[in-house]
Amino acid sequence: MESARDNSFTFSKLIDFLKGKKVYVQTHNYPDPDAIGSGFGFQKLLEHFGIDATLCYYGKIDRVNTRKMIEMLDIDIVSKDDIEDHMMEHDPIVCIDSQKYGGNIIDLKGDEVACIDHHPTVEIIDYYYKDIRMVGSCATIIAGYYEQMNIRPSVNVATALLYGLQMDTNGFTRGVTDADIHAFGFLHPFIDQKILSSLEQNLMEFKDLQAYGAAISNIQIFDNIGFAFIPFSCQDALIAITCDFILSLEEVYVAIVYSKRDTGYKFSVRSEENVSDIDCGVMVSEALIDIGTGGGHSFMAGGFVPIENINKLGNNPDEALIQKFMQVKERMTSH
Repeated sequence: MESARDNSFTFSKLIDFLKGKKVYVQTHNYPDPDAIGSGFGFQKLLEHFGIDATLCYYGKIDRVNTRKMIEMLDIDIVSKDDIEDHMMEHDPIVCIDSQKYGGNIIDLKGDEVACIDHHPTVEIIDYYYKDIRMVGSCATIIAGYYEQMNIRPSVNVATALLYGLQMDTNGFTRGVTDADIHAFGFLHPFIDQKILSSLEQNLMEFKDLQAYGAAISNIQIFDNIGFAFIPFSCQDALIAITCDFILSLEEVYVAIVYSKRDTGYKFSVRSEENVSDIDCGVMVSEALIDIGTGGGHSFMAGGFVPIENINKLGNNPDEALIQKFMQVKERMTSH
């Protein structure tokens, strides 16, 4: 390992640096289609340069469409539990669709040498290589590497990237930039349309209806902000999908959904772009500043309050949380 980071590393230098090493490509915890598609695309890009890399994650992959994606596109992704005994401290890690200390990525034993992400920078980390762009999906960035280097993606890679792009932008209706549209145009000629269509069907399982039912039964709306509490543990993806469902209500411009887990409360926050003045990332960060953590995009964010801090909310945690978010909303919209 070099004694000092070279922050001027270009992508080609990163490729040279990774050659001959045991490389890990790490997604955020409980990875969604964009994280998996982007990680898979990057893994195969490294393979083009003779670099073997292990695509890895922490948590569970329990969404039916995500499991189908992995199976149908032959994506080799392994759990942290399968690699932690083999990883060494000097093994390089490339963070994909995530950032070290980002609040949604476990700190593995290896050395985080690079970060490729589309979320706002959460902390200054001394990576060798960093590519963080405010685009609709991380898949857009990975697709750009293929195009810039004139490398044709395989059918499976192109399909995985395009599916991740579509899912993270909610069918090109959320956070879309010109770069995302360009990436779609680049990827589309190479995809398997039948597989893509199959992935877009049957997105829910019967058990998902429990979360929807719980959210519907206790939704409260204040000044176009919809709050819903799910009184049992849900995976991140299901909380986010439920939040999107609440946001679809005509009266709701900002949706806040949180799930009770053994370890604390997990939050998802969504807003309608060009309708609400609320910055979701700022809102959840400020609302939870004294009791937890949060952050993300202006239109899509998440947060967490550890169980030991719930008692700080008093005898009625739900009411206290609503007050915290509404106070931030007042500050954000009063000027």
